[in-house]
Amino acid sequence: MSNEALIGQYVLHYRIDALIGSGGMGEVYRARDKKLGRDVAIKVLPASCGEDPARRGRFEQEARALAALNHPNIAAIYGVEEVGNMCALVLELVEGPTLADRIACGAMPLKEGLRIGRQLADALEAAHEKGIIHRDLKPSNIKITPAGNVKVLDFGLAKALLDEGACADLSQLPTSTRQGVILGTAAYMSPEQATGQPVDKRTDIWAFGCVLFEILTGRRTFAADSLSDTVAAVLAREPDWNSLPETLPEGIRRLLRRCLEKDAKRRLHHIADARIELDEILASSTAATITRKEIPRRWKSAAGIAALLMIVGFGGYLLKSVWQSTPSSKVSSLKALVDVTERQITTNPVDDPIFYAAISPDGRYLAYSDATAIHIRLIDTGETRVLIVPSGLCFR
Repeated sequence: MSNEALIGQYVLHYRIDALIGSGGMGEVYRARDKKLGRDVAIKVLPASCGEDPARRGRFEQEARALAALNHPNIAAIYGVEEVGNMCALVLELVEGPTLADRIACGAMPLKEGLRIGRQLADALEAAHEKGIIHRDLKPSNIKITPAGNVKVLDFGLAKALLDEGACADLSQLPTSTRQGVILGTAAYMSPEQATGQPVDKRTDIWAFGCVLFEILTGRRTFAADSLSDTVAAVLAREPDWNSLPETLPEGIRRLLRRCLEKDAKRRLHHIADARIELDEILASSTAATITRKEIPRRWKSAAGIAALLMIVGFGGYLLKSVWQSTPSSKVSSLKALVDVTERQITTNPVDDPIFYAAISPDGRYLAYSDATAIHIRLIDTGETRVLIVPSGLCFR
């Protein structure tokens, strides 16, 4: 059944509402679970996979293992459904942009990037403890919820689809070679993965290093114009270490080098070690101090608007509070003060989580911004409303 034909139809008790995305690993739809009254994501696997009973059995076995990954940073699996030759996964529907969408806006601020890296390490640690390897970790498989939490998608799906031979047209899967199937996307593949060798959890650690490098620099660790050139870069070229931020703590530089060792025997062996390093850096004063230049670009305009709004109004607020007791002869000088104030922008100290704050011209509202939203507070009552800026939106 085609993409268009599924929309509006039912797969068992799931009503298919919209196509979210598609690729070599299948098509993902937004659906409504009519039994439980909740929205879910349904990943419909390639048709040829459902036609092989043995492969379907292996896939169900893998899905049962993945269902045991009950972790806040891993998208949950609710079930495996079969209708005729169609095989589908019922998944937690995760709202929000992918990490790839966020990185498209440029390198992330240090603290935000390290927090995302820490959550990613935590998710991988939970999976590795159960013997599950992702094999296809990349920014487009990582979601960022509106609350700023990481959700890793598609754990183990590549193995379930490709183990013991290809079940679909390999040209529609991420990559392949004559020596064997290469799982994952070329820019994030470990050297052993790129050459079709057996992989273990260290291949996820390599991909983790690639993702963290991209978070901090805004550019791919190994980028090239073709698949062959990308694989060659993975096998023979070092990352551009000079592209890392000057303010990056030495511990994170050391962690990245250990994650991106081409020899798996010399590579970081346990992702828990990366999580511990990130915990220590985040707890230190190095990560706690964010310079003004590290404030996300997408916030410069939005927060600037809030700042202008406030500084204009601070004089207005003073005006309102003193006008009743101020002789009319002084009103003109107060107005001049407001005229000067409204052209100024000030910020809080660099380590303050509030980037900008402002009071409205009539003195009734306080506006301030943090890392996720602009907040508007009614000064008289304390009532606050939140204006959330979409995570994937860039202000340049």
